Amino acid sequence: MIKMRIVGVRVEMPSQQPILILVEEEGQRSLPILIGSSEATAIAMHLQGVRPARPLTHDLLGQVITALGRTVSQVQIVDFREGTFFGELVFDDGTTVSARPSDAIALAVRGEIPVFVNAAVLDSAGIVVTESDDDDALDDEAALDEEQSEEEVERFREFLDTISPDDFGAEKNEE
Repeated sequence: MIKMRIVGVRVEMPSQQPILILVEEEGQRSLPILIGSSEATAIAMHLQGVRPARPLTHDLLGQVITALGRTVSQVQIVDFREGTFFGELVFDDGTTVSARPSDAIALAVRGEIPVFVNAAVLDSAGIVVTESDDDDALDDEAALDEEQSEEEVERFREFLDTISPDDFGAEKNEE
């Protein structure tokens, strides 16, 4: 297993598809993973220091794990088949639970849990980033990504401003 660093979430243009970027801690390969917008928002918000007043789903999962007396010791991306990544949560007692990488990493950023990728997965889906890449282009991309992330957080805040508790009223059970 190869230890990875979570770089962040980027938005692929023009499809607006969120991509989670992981980079080898001791190497030049990166691993881009297409993820859903909800998971992208959960990861990006936490990485940017935005903490909601109430726990989100991944916060709740972390709290439940802790309440049950367990800890997640690491997140692993163990397979890549037919364009889909497969992940696992590895618990302190060695138990593993299958998880989507995006959900596992959303939990990992909250608990500062290390992320590892199977070497075969990185060999097949990793991208080599060389030092000869244009630094100016990378700086421009980083500035654009930061701006896009801030816009996404702002849209989320605007959404929160438009809802009220009544929007989440009890549903009637129709039998």
